[in-house]
Amino acid sequence: MTPHLRIVLVEPQEAGNVGAAARVMKNFGFTDLWIAGEHPQLLPVSSWWASGADDLLENVTFVPTLAEAIADAHVTVATTSMRGRTSPVTFTPRTLAQRFASLTSDQTLALVFGREDSGLTREELMLCQHSVTIPTNDVFPTMNLAQSICVFCYELSSIEPAPQPRELPDAATIERIHQRARALLLEAGFLHENNPDRIYDDLRAIVARAALDAREATIVLGLIRQVEWKIRSAQSSERGSDTRR
Repeated sequence: MTPHLRIVLVEPQEAGNVGAAARVMKNFGFTDLWIAGEHPQLLPVSSWWASGADDLLENVTFVPTLAEAIADAHVTVATTSMRGRTSPVTFTPRTLAQRFASLTSDQTLALVFGREDSGLTREELMLCQHSVTIPTNDVFPTMNLAQSICVFCYELSSIEPAPQPRELPDAATIERIHQRARALLLEAGFLHENNPDRIYDDLRAIVARAALDAREATIVLGLIRQVEWKIRSAQSSERGSDTRR
């Protein structure tokens, strides 16, 4: 499971932008939209622009202040086009996605967007732990609100989930694999009796590179046991045939 993303709009001025923001969020699988502070009458205009994402509009969380919108978030990031003039810019959308990927499924990243005409105030920027900017053209850096949200939603939806910790076998289990595999390969004639480790040391290295987890180690041991049983069964059948002769 991926971490939780919350999009926070601070005092949006255009209902159509709110609807368009909901639409791009839904395009990339995100649903948690908050509005902090004053806002225009959203319906019906926001619904026209949402174009099928009306369920997000129906479930918008409204709070009086930005502080309330981000209070329970684990990572808070303010978007800005000022490129460090007010505070150092920590992330680009792509590096923010890498930070997002490091969170667990029960943690929330709150991504904060400011007013269409003036962005976030210095005080609002300071409320957030980090800031992020889209690396646009210096001559014309400011993007439409929904366009900006789209860039971030795309990057954050493209992350590979953080790998789940693997249960590893203990060293004794791995050594048991080696001892039984070595004996089996000696019996099969693959290893030379005079110096079996000349080849088997390479096989040890192969197993080490494979970094078996606990389940995989159990499967390998089961495979060895099955081959051992098959060999013993064949040998027993041969002895029985010799006796009857």
